[in-house]
Amino acid sequence: MRRLAAVDKAGRKLGLFAGQKATDAMALVPDLATAEAEPEADATALTALADWSVRFSPAVAEDAPDGLFLDISGVDHLWGGEAQLVADYRARLAANGIFMRCAIADTPGAAWALAHFGKGAEIIAPAGGQADLLAYLPPAALRLEPEAAAQMERLGLRLLFQILGMPRAPLARRFGQHTLMRIDQAMGRASEALTFRRPPHPWFARLAFFEPISALEDLQRVTRDVAVRLCERLEREGLGARRFRIAFHRVDGEALPLEVGLALAARDPARIAKLFAPKVETVDPGFGIEVVTLEAEEVEPVAGRQTRLDARAEPAVEDGLAPLVDRLSNRLGEDRVWKSAPVQSHVPELSARPAAPLAPVPPRAWNPEAPRPMRLFRQPEPLENVTALTPDDPPSQFRWRKQLHRILHAEGPERIGEEWWRGDIDEISVRHVRDYYRVENQDGGRFWVYREGLYEAGTPARWWMHGVFG
Repeated sequence: MRRLAAVDKAGRKLGLFAGQKATDAMALVPDLATAEAEPEADATALTALADWSVRFSPAVAEDAPDGLFLDISGVDHLWGGEAQLVADYRARLAANGIFMRCAIADTPGAAWALAHFGKGAEIIAPAGGQADLLAYLPPAALRLEPEAAAQMERLGLRLLFQILGMPRAPLARRFGQHTLMRIDQAMGRASEALTFRRPPHPWFARLAFFEPISALEDLQRVTRDVAVRLCERLEREGLGARRFRIAFHRVDGEALPLEVGLALAARDPARIAKLFAPKVETVDPGFGIEVVTLEAEEVEPVAGRQTRLDARAEPAVEDGLAPLVDRLSNRLGEDRVWKSAPVQSHVPELSARPAAPLAPVPPRAWNPEAPRPMRLFRQPEPLENVTALTPDDPPSQFRWRKQLHRILHAEGPERIGEEWWRGDIDEISVRHVRDYYRVENQDGGRFWVYREGLYEAGTPARWWMHGVFG
C-alpha cells in the first residue's frame, strides 16, 4: 500500500498528513504533485547535516528521519547566548534552502516536544521551566507508542497536564511503562541516551569570520588563534590534552578535519599550531573558510613545573624530547614511533612489546641477571659449520652470513623452554627447549646463540643466531 511519507505546508492546509493512503490523498487533491520517497538519500543527507552542525556543537546526534539533537552546554556563550546561537543556526540553514523548527530545553525529550508541537518556530525554555510549556501540548509530544497516544485521545486526554497529574500506577497499567519513562525523560527525572557522532565534552573552541578566508597564512594564523582560546580554558582548570582535532568549515557546508596527537598532555598553543602547520597546507579552502572549530580530547590534569633559574638548568622532558616525539609521530604515524616495554615472560620473543615513547617505566623491568642483546632478531638465523667440544659446551666456531667466527669467550648455557601453558604449542617436546650462550669472537663481536632441543646421539645439533650485543 502506497502512503505519503511527508507533506509540505500547502499539503497540510489541504488536509494531507504523513502516513495517509495515497488514494485518499488523491481523492482530496486530484492534482496532487508527488515524488518517490528516498529514505536512504534522506539518511545520508541527515548525516551530512549532522557533520555540518559540528561548527555549533561538538556533540551532535541524529534523530531520524528529520531531526538533530545538539548538546550546547558550555558553548552558547561563543555566540553571545542561546537566542543568538539559534538565530545564526537558522540563518545559515535558510541560506541553503533548509527551514527548521528549533527548541532549547533542559532535556532532549522536552526539546523534541517543543520543536515538534510547540507554538512558534523558535522556543527557548527557561532553566527548569519546561513543565509549564509542555502542559498544553498533545500526548504525542512525549514520543509515545502510537497505540498509547491514540487511546489517550479516545479517552479525552488531549493535553499533557491531564496526564501529568494522574497517579503513576494506574497510568502505567493502562498505557504501559514506556509512557512513564517518556514522562520522566521529558521532565528530567530520568536520563536519555543519545548516540552522538562524537562523544560529547566541554573542551571546544570556535572562531567565525565576517568574510571567508582562504590564504594559507590566514589558515595558519587562525589555527593558532583558536588554539589560544582553548588552551586558556585548559590552563585555568589546570588541565592538558593529548589529542586535538581542528575542523575548517567551508562556505559550501563541507567540514575539513585535521588531528594531531601528543606524547604528553599539554596546553601550549604555539606547539599545537606548529604540529598542525604541515597538515594545514593540505586543506583545500574552496570558496573560503567561514568557521574554525577546535576540540581537545583525552583531557587530564597537568601539574605546574618549577624550573631552575641558573644557566645549568636542563630542559624537562616536555620541553625537549616530547616536542620531538610529537613531530615524528604526526609526520610518520603514531604506530611508527614507540619504545620497547618489558613483559613478564622468559621467552625472548614475548618479553617485550611496543609502548608509547614517553610512557612511564613499569616497576618491574628486565632481569639484570639475564642480559638480553640490544638487537633481537625478529626470526632467528641458522648457523653453519658449528663446532663444539661436547654437546653441552658453547660453540668454538661457526659460520654466519658467510663469515667464519672463532669464539674466544663464552657464557652459558641458559636453558629456556617455551610457555607450553599458553595453549599455542600442540605438543610438549624437547624440541621446544633452547640452550642460550653469550659468546665473543676474535674481533670483539658479541652474539646471542642457542642450540635447539636436547642432545640426541646420531642427530646433528641445530644452532641459531638470535641477537647481537652492542
